[in-house]
Amino acid sequence: EEKNQEMSTNLKYLSLGILVFQTTSLVLTMRYSRTLKEEGPRYLSSTAVVIAELLKILACVLLVYKDSKCNLRTLNRVLHDEILNKPMETLKLAIPSGIYTLQNNLLYVALSNLDAATYQVTYQLKILTTALFSVSMLSKKLGVYQWLSLVILMTGVAFVQWPSDSQATAAKEHSAVFFSCFFCGFAGVYFEKILKETKQSVWIRNIQLGFFGSIFGLMGVYIYDGEQLSKNGFFQGYNKLTWIVVVLQALGGLVIAAVIKYADNILKGFATSLSIILSTLISYFWLQDFVPTSVFFFGAVLVIAATFLYGYDPKPAGNPVKA
Repeated sequence: EEKNQEMSTNLKYLSLGILVFQTTSLVLTMRYSRTLKEEGPRYLSSTAVVIAELLKILACVLLVYKDSKCNLRTLNRVLHDEILNKPMETLKLAIPSGIYTLQNNLLYVALSNLDAATYQVTYQLKILTTALFSVSMLSKKLGVYQWLSLVILMTGVAFVQWPSDSQATAAKEHSAVFFSCFFCGFAGVYFEKILKETKQSVWIRNIQLGFFGSIFGLMGVYIYDGEQLSKNGFFQGYNKLTWIVVVLQALGGLVIAAVIKYADNILKGFATSLSIILSTLISYFWLQDFVPTSVFFFGAVLVIAATFLYGYDPKPAGNPVKA
């Protein structure tokens, strides 16, 4: 019993560690790839979203294959039984999938125009939206510390957003991040609800998500970038860096699925606060597209403090209360 508990704690921290790495590297490479001055057309972010979804499906099929003891016939049967024969279960994922696709496209909009540090801190508002959706959709009860941390979080983000004299903040980019937070909170909780209500494996669920994500993503490509697509093709402007961004984004979906499996949606928030610190340092020293003001610094400290306070769980004396 104790060994199992230790194992799951280790898995929890391992998946969080990978998440910190994935979040930081994704934001920085995405930012770098969108601002790099290059000859020829820049890659279309809408196509990058689609490729990431397809890679995610491929990875999940391989994971189901591994779970099927590497037997192709078993794999075929599992996919057939779990996806084709349960159309209603599969359709349930159209909603979060559509939202995730929209959110992934919004991230590119935001990062084409905001530096990585400001983006990362502002994006933490998703802890607030996730918490509110958890309360309303999963009937989660939040403690005093958690409500307090949400207030601190909002204050911190407000400070980070404080326009400095040197930068007139572009409303469009900031609203892209705010919408992203709202969608991310809803889709994350909805997905958690589905995962907890059914017996289907998290990988099968991700194949279903990826399937709808690719369809919605392709629709996005043709609606927004149809003209450029016909001119220069689907893979215009792709280079090594683009592929790294795409792979990191595909990996993100899987890492998050593992974190939800071994930890929960909220713990995901903490990994991100470490990621904020790393992004800020790298943004300042390496990308050199960001100089933190004291107001930004104060706001970031508040956001990071809030994320840790959110996870603080004072051990009740006497009988342990079951959550």
